[in-house]
Amino acid sequence: MGQWAGFGKGLLGEAFSFVKVFLFLQATNDHVGGFVLAKGPSMLPTISPSGELLLMERISVQLGKVRPGDIVVVQSPLVPKKRVAKRLIATEGERVTYVVDPKNSDSLNTIVVPKGHVWVEGDNIHNSYDSRNFGAIPYGLLIGRVFWRVLPFKDFGSMEPHEK
Repeated sequence: MGQWAGFGKGLLGEAFSFVKVFLFLQATNDHVGGFVLAKGPSMLPTISPSGELLLMERISVQLGKVRPGDIVVVQSPLVPKKRVAKRLIATEGERVTYVVDPKNSDSLNTIVVPKGHVWVEGDNIHNSYDSRNFGAIPYGLLIGRVFWRVLPFKDFGSMEPHEK
């Protein structure tokens, strides 16, 4: 019986250690950042439609330090369980002129981003569902800022923002 009690204590200790590691990783993901798998055509040529593994940090969003040109991960305003990667174009109070119909570059519209909102667009104007379709989104839908490409290894490195 003593041998089984020792085995049980050891197993319980291992399970407790596993739970602590899991909780630490979950808290890190929820408050600091983590990995994001981005795929689809909307961010071509910046992100491959076949998928890339990216690192995202949440602190810039929490501190209000995201800037136009950053690639951000956003909770979809239309499908709440879906997350998408888009380029931050403008923040509250900034003026945005955008092409309403990509097939007609003369179809321009200009808006001022409302207070508490941001304007996001995919880099691929011909195949992106973004603020050009659904308008400015609440700042609260921003999840994090992408800063590093992990995979594919040939493109490993920083994802420095650039103005669109």
